[in-house]
Amino acid sequence: MNSLPNRLLIAAAGLITAVILLGFAVGAGWTQAVDWQVSHSLALRVGESSPTFIAFMQAASWIGGGVPRWIVVILLCALVWHWCGPRCAVALGGASLLSNLASSLLKLGFGRARPDLIDHLDHQTSFSYPSGHATSAAVVYLLLAWLAPLRWRRAAWSLAGAMIVLNGFSRIMLGVHWASDIWGGTMLGAAFALLGAWWAGARDRPQPAALRES
Repeated sequence: MNSLPNRLLIAAAGLITAVILLGFAVGAGWTQAVDWQVSHSLALRVGESSPTFIAFMQAASWIGGGVPRWIVVILLCALVWHWCGPRCAVALGGASLLSNLASSLLKLGFGRARPDLIDHLDHQTSFSYPSGHATSAAVVYLLLAWLAPLRWRRAAWSLAGAMIVLNGFSRIMLGVHWASDIWGGTMLGAAFALLGAWWAGARDRPQPAALRES
């Protein structure tokens, strides 16, 4: 029996457990000092930033949530379908949907209030932990990188890192999330990316030459 699928499941379970434990730590106030320090360093700098930079942060955040997020997911599902077939597309779409549901349920369960250091530069009505934007960025782009053909994999991993970091910084700088929200969301998204990779077959099965070279 191939051990890679087992490792993916164990890692996903570990990450989900870490998300829940971090949520309890957040509720107990154990992350408050670090959260305040990071937000003071980033969110409070927004007032000193140029309107162009603020607009860029808002655009990065806009792409990662709401309708734009699902448009990106649909387009990327079509891309991975071309790369490795319908099972990969279902893995990406399904992992995105399920991670979004998990994030929403955890938000309700932990009920953490949004930061109030600055006026929010992005309208939000839900609770704060874990960040849905961070969850989405992690699951979509990490799984995309995992499913990418070898010739595109380095670029895909670079894109994943850039989108995760940019999304996280934008949410903190816009005053709508604490750093621990971002960390929890990123771990949750990574867990569902691993589950998606597991369901897609972990990309360890031999593929037709046409797909490997596409």
